[in-house]
Amino acid sequence: MPIASRLLTAALSLTAATGVHAATVTSVDIRGVDAPMTQNVRDALSLVDAIGKDVSERRLSYLLRQATPETRDALAPFGYFSPQVQVQRRPAGAVPGAAALAVTITVDAGMPVRVRASHVAIDGEGSADQVLRGEVAAFTPAIGDVFNQAMYEDSKARISRRLAERGYFDADFLSRKVEVTRAINAADIDLAWASGARYAMGPASFVQAPTAILRDSLLHKVVKWTPGSAYQQEKIDQLRKSLVALDDFSRIDIQPQPDSAKDRQVPVLVTLTPAKRSIYSAGLSYGSGSGAGVRLGVERRYLNSRGHKALAQLDFAQRRKTLTLQYRIPAFAWIDGWYTASLQAADEQTDYIDTRRVELVASRTGMINTRLTAAASLHALRERWAYPGDIDHPGYRYGSFTFPALRGEYIGVDDRLYPRRGMATSLELRGGSTGLGSDATFFQLHGRASWFHGMGTRDRLILRGELGHTFTRTVVDLPPSLRFYAGGDRSIRGYNDREVGPRLGTFGLGANNVVTASSEFEHYFTTQWGGAVFVDTGSAFNGRTPDWHTGIGVGLRWRSPVGPVRVDIARGLDSPDSALGLYLNIGADL
Repeated sequence: MPIASRLLTAALSLTAATGVHAATVTSVDIRGVDAPMTQNVRDALSLVDAIGKDVSERRLSYLLRQATPETRDALAPFGYFSPQVQVQRRPAGAVPGAAALAVTITVDAGMPVRVRASHVAIDGEGSADQVLRGEVAAFTPAIGDVFNQAMYEDSKARISRRLAERGYFDADFLSRKVEVTRAINAADIDLAWASGARYAMGPASFVQAPTAILRDSLLHKVVKWTPGSAYQQEKIDQLRKSLVALDDFSRIDIQPQPDSAKDRQVPVLVTLTPAKRSIYSAGLSYGSGSGAGVRLGVERRYLNSRGHKALAQLDFAQRRKTLTLQYRIPAFAWIDGWYTASLQAADEQTDYIDTRRVELVASRTGMINTRLTAAASLHALRERWAYPGDIDHPGYRYGSFTFPALRGEYIGVDDRLYPRRGMATSLELRGGSTGLGSDATFFQLHGRASWFHGMGTRDRLILRGELGHTFTRTVVDLPPSLRFYAGGDRSIRGYNDREVGPRLGTFGLGANNVVTASSEFEHYFTTQWGGAVFVDTGSAFNGRTPDWHTGIGVGLRWRSPVGPVRVDIARGLDSPDSALGLYLNIGADL
């Protein structure tokens, strides 16, 4: 046979053989281990990459052989170094042009490797640092634990990071070794750092680009450390929070510079980019009591180099109108906060009340810590009010009140936008006296609390409560703005705003006591959409006995890009003729 014919015959034979022995892997099933291990094995298997592809018999044999060592390597980070792995292949139906195979990998993980001995230490100056000693004591895996590689790496990285946060910039490893003895399933950890000397906080310098808007003396007031004090990352973080609270910069870049340290004092360079100077806002509003309206606002940042701010807001509705003017001065020398002077004028003309008021408020707010804020204020109030259907008090009544107030707010939750664990509370005290510029003597306390409890990944329970009391001879001496009310979306859903309590016809007059409670359960069907059921109860009342009103309802929840959106439908149980109420809220639950 000619050479050309023999070569053609061989090529055709090889092609035919290749086609006969081609195979397609349709699935790889991993059994015998938990979900995290299964996923790690799947990620490590070369065989998985061949799913749905035609492979030759030789390639398939190689992939099946590699499945065993790849599976063993994938289980080692979980502490299983000697697993038994069985790889099986079986026909899986017809695939045109190739044999279809399903592969099952059955794993017996065996006995895990446990930590037999552990030496984790910090030598040098850091050995006496209580924070670092706590991190070393909390190192995992501990003696007797399964040697989990990811847990080990996380603990090691956490201590290294903490060394840098505490100012040990010269820290380095003395040893980092793990010896695994497979025969007895034991692991010995030897991990040590040389901390070196601890650095100190150095001077802070500020660069405002492209334009300097605030004087350096103001910026240095937000620096809460003294050069030469021990270095702490928390002080850098606090500086960033204070600069954010100033609300004058669109970009804040804080760079500690240990490489430029002199006498081990680390200078801190802060680069600031000014934010937009003026903020304008506009929107439409509607309320069952106020009617349709428009809201307009303008805020002017950094009026001067001392960081003063001004704000004007107008809420102009059919039956309610409010104008607010506000001037703020930074107060960051002691605790972060503001000195604020505000003037508010309000006019309300509805079917049941005719009232106008002007209130001047001077306040000092401050952030005590990351969870607690406080405000002390002095109020001067002038109010005129009348109830058109009140035959016992016809015509206008007038009141002038000058009184101090103190408010504290605690927020201890895991997420301020959508809390799933924790509590938020507020308490306000205020009072005035006839001998100190008020037309009536009174003292009020008003508290609110919310408790959040996540139940699994999709459910949440929310409990809310409110309690308020006014010590005064008679509540009718107080203007409407100093009375307590119940009803509405932030109180008792199923009832209109101010509906619950002493009434003139169907309208609430306000009372010297208020108590409300709410229980709400949410379930999310997807990561963004969910529903809620709730029960609200409470009353605004005079005397000692509340007239309880209860409302029940359902709601729709949406985690929108701008914050939680809540739509509720509720009905009051006080009367069989009660109508359904619709409530819309946008913003955080706190």
